Amino acid sequence: MGIQFTIIKIITLGIFSFLLSLLIFPLIVNFLKILNAKKEIYKENAPVFQSLHSKKSGTLTMGGLVFWISPLLLLGILFIFKIFSNDFFNWINFLSRRETFLPLGFFVLGGIVGLLDDILGIFIIRNKKGLMIKEKLIIYFAFSLIIAWWVIIKLGIKYFYFPFIGRVYGNIFLFLAFLIFYIIAVSFSANETDGLDGLLGGVAISIIGVLAAISFINGNYNLATLSVIIIGTIISFLWFNVYPAKIFMGDTGSMALGSYIAIVSFLEGVYFLLPLMAPIFLIESGSVILQTISKKFFKKKIFLSTPIHHHFEALGIPEPNIVFKFWIINFLGAILGLLIFILDKFR
Repeated sequence: MGIQFTIIKIITLGIFSFLLSLLIFPLIVNFLKILNAKKEIYKENAPVFQSLHSKKSGTLTMGGLVFWISPLLLLGILFIFKIFSNDFFNWINFLSRRETFLPLGFFVLGGIVGLLDDILGIFIIRNKKGLMIKEKLIIYFAFSLIIAWWVIIKLGIKYFYFPFIGRVYGNIFLFLAFLIFYIIAVSFSANETDGLDGLLGGVAISIIGVLAAISFINGNYNLATLSVIIIGTIISFLWFNVYPAKIFMGDTGSMALGSYIAIVSFLEGVYFLLPLMAPIFLIESGSVILQTISKKFFKKKIFLSTPIHHHFEALGIPEPNIVFKFWIINFLGAILGLLIFILDKFR
């Protein structure tokens, strides 16, 4: 199949994913309304945050279900096509053991783990108003162990890849520790970024878009297709949820996106470029870490509220302005990361 037909396939499935997600998203919203899956906005000892977001309390959550349900439904539709035309199915199918089994599997698993997190926070422990950061980190740690086992044992990847240097083999325990830290850091950062209407969605589009380009350049066309399909679902979510949002994506959305970004960036060997490709992730999680350290050891705050997007809110900057500017910053960082990848690839 020529490269031009591959591009047509990628674009076609991306558009179809967007349209399919537009159709099923209202069904998901109605289902969540029946469940009364509403987010209670509460942070203990965080009066600034509480004053800024108390008006959003009671908003539906778990809208991120569409991120991973839609690709699975799309796969089901493609397999129906196989009944009528095997040749067309072979051309349009993006499911590949070598390229997409692992990313899609852990993308869905991340969504399911995040869904359990949401269910616990909404229905099981309402008196605590959701899970604490420590509890979420335990979930991320357990999830990262599964991924690390798969990468090291199943795939046999036991080396670091440095841009302009190449593969570097080192201590297996150091590699394991790095991989676990990486998965937790990216998942945690995605979760922290999900704090304003449309913020994580727009940031994720630029990151996954660049990862799709990297997969395409590396010849992983099915993985590039999957990334574009996921972008289609994110755009459909933003269609309904730019400010003011009618529904939050929830941890089922943020953890699915964080897991996917972590896994694909790792498989494509660009994990050391991710701080450039996802500067907002770095800024958001960095602000939380700095604030925590300062409060613990120096008994004072650096920011009015964290993650840092809440600091800018507290300064009186309108929420849509913050979101748009963060989108632009991340887009520029993602392009810079892509340029460095290209220079390394074709040096």
